[in-house]
Amino acid sequence: MTLLKCLLCFITFILVLALSHSSLSKPVTYEIDPAHTYPSFEADHLGGLSLWRGKINSTRGFITIDQKSESGSVEVIMDMDSIDFGLEEMNQKAISDDILDVERFPEALYTGKLVFKDGEPSSVEGSLTLHGTKRPVTLEINGFKCMFHPMRLKRACGADASALIDRADFGIDYGKIFGFKMDVLLRISVEAFRTTKRQDKQLTRKPPTP
Repeated sequence: MTLLKCLLCFITFILVLALSHSSLSKPVTYEIDPAHTYPSFEADHLGGLSLWRGKINSTRGFITIDQKSESGSVEVIMDMDSIDFGLEEMNQKAISDDILDVERFPEALYTGKLVFKDGEPSSVEGSLTLHGTKRPVTLEINGFKCMFHPMRLKRACGADASALIDRADFGIDYGKIFGFKMDVLLRISVEAFRTTKRQDKQLTRKPPTP
């Protein structure tokens, strides 16, 4: 029985691998895995006195990749009330109307197009909507990999990306009069799994509160 199970697992592996390989000739959609996707950031405190680091714990979205035409798209929604500095007092300050004002702007949205170099995605040219303001933001892809996931038995892609933004451009200038630098370094680690149900999983957004 054990040998039969091993044989069946091996056959399943080969079939999924073959299907995964054949999918490279057409656009493939991947659904972001929220358990392995955490946009993080570094923000200045008092003009260089220290750096505050945090992350967004709740994300959802899709990534589409067309290896043949070297194109693709990214669509990610971040729930801003899930911001996490590792200090609850700071979390509450960040979501207040002094900074992110999540009651009015509960989500941030990033959308963009993949740019390829030497056959691999090298950057994402897109826009970030944060605090009710939309600005162009280009993500540099520092690492990228697609593979057959040995535990989930489906194709997966992952990436590490970064960008530098000016939070004042989004109307978030808390602390500027005290010398806080407005630059924020974004670091995004993402993993996503191949899905065939994109049409049934349209992203729904929470509307901003007037």
